[in-house]
Amino acid sequence: MNSMKRVGWCIVLLAGLAFRLPAASSDASDFKEVYDLLRSHLSGTDDKALNRAAVEGLVKQLYPKVTLLKDSDVNSTKGWSGATSLLKADVIDGAFGYFRVGQVSGSLAKDFAEAYQKMSTTNRLKGVALDLRFAGGQDYGAALATADCFFADEQPLIDWGDGMKKSTAKEKAIRVPLMVLVNAKTAAAAEALAGALRQSDVGLLIGTTTAGEASKFKEFPLKSGERLRIATSPVKVGRGESLPLTGLKPDIQVEVSLEDEQAYWEDAYKILPVGSRAARKDGAATNETSVTGTNRPGRRLTEAELVRMHREGRTLDLEGTNTARRTGEPGQPALQDPVLVRAIDVLKGLAVVQPFRARSD
Repeated sequence: MNSMKRVGWCIVLLAGLAFRLPAASSDASDFKEVYDLLRSHLSGTDDKALNRAAVEGLVKQLYPKVTLLKDSDVNSTKGWSGATSLLKADVIDGAFGYFRVGQVSGSLAKDFAEAYQKMSTTNRLKGVALDLRFAGGQDYGAALATADCFFADEQPLIDWGDGMKKSTAKEKAIRVPLMVLVNAKTAAAAEALAGALRQSDVGLLIGTTTAGEASKFKEFPLKSGERLRIATSPVKVGRGESLPLTGLKPDIQVEVSLEDEQAYWEDAYKILPVGSRAARKDGAATNETSVTGTNRPGRRLTEAELVRMHREGRTLDLEGTNTARRTGEPGQPALQDPVLVRAIDVLKGLAVVQPFRARSD
């Protein structure tokens, strides 16, 4: 009987979702009423099917705080376990390092540091674009180690349930301006990495709001052989702020469809059909504060303006700034990825004025 009651409550929760019944206004009699109606009138469905539908409905409603893992992905999340940590390292316009992350895993910090060191020995780098779009992972230690590459002194970075972990003092920290590229598929440990860099005023986020999956999870085995992964505590960054389950909002919003962005992510120089190009929304600001007064056509924002707006919590809309696609050297293809183009523009603007933050060489 208790089992049937539990099923009934689950069914009603699912029914409330399906029929858009406001759960907050329902009481015990409402649950029983809907459950009895389903049992009496829903043809072709037995208790087992209703139970499965209730479970899947609950998981869907509570995602990303709850995930039902199949046998094939018990030890992974969305295929991250098979992804390479650092997918690409390249130099754009001879002065800006571009690093594309596939997965925030144990080797990322080492791979990134080695790639940056090799790149900086042959190029005078003036900025870095760290691409975390479509990146995930559950290794928060790797996120910590990667973020640590950008700090010369000890600062609080990430707490994923075992206390706030700090950066380490070092002489060879990366001290050039940083832009972090994010989108709706930037998830879990990749969000923690982005959040730690942003909250510590090391870099700015550009792109679209992240997935909102940065939490400490615990897995519980089920009788079916599946596992239920439940978010037991939020991940905190910087000064102890919890990463929101609604995702991190970018400082500079650039709207691109995921389909187009996937194509650009795979080949930043690819020219897509005109109808497929990224459509920028009017009024890209994501909060009430407008920054259009500083975005007159043809004018670049100064470093002081960028940093001040970031610290005041104001969203940066650079629609009026110079965002022409990079033409590169004569005979070289032009950069087409709208998010990467905007990131390079900001880095170039910062390189023209003064360093993004005080350096300690």
